[in-house]
Amino acid sequence: MNHLPEPVRVVQLPDGTYTYADHLPTPIQSVPMPQVIHQHIHQAPPDRTVQRIALGSGIGAGTVAAGVYFGPLLVGALTAIAANLALLAFLAAVMAWGVVSVVKSVGGPDGKAAAKTLARTRRKGK
Repeated sequence: MNHLPEPVRVVQLPDGTYTYADHLPTPIQSVPMPQVIHQHIHQAPPDRTVQRIALGSGIGAGTVAAGVYFGPLLVGALTAIAANLALLAFLAAVMAWGVVSVVKSVGGPDGKAAAKTLARTRRKGK
């Protein structure tokens, strides 16, 4: 039985230097690479029907470009205005409810009578 390690080989590299054979880099094995699939997802192009009709009717391209540019801006501005008005209406309703609640609870019999009168007035208006 031989318990001695295997003798280490010394090899000469192509550049002329010597190295131990167990320190050589392992050869690169060709491993099949996964196929890369490039998928391009695009948005649908904007509808240009209005622009085509406008250009066909004789107005200039500058007018069409202005409509294309300012149209979405106008929609955004009107949406912002509508949102602000909705918020103000909500705040007005909450404030009115708060005032009525305070008048009912603090006003005693006079406050309750005023609330009833206000409720009757509202019913008559409908």
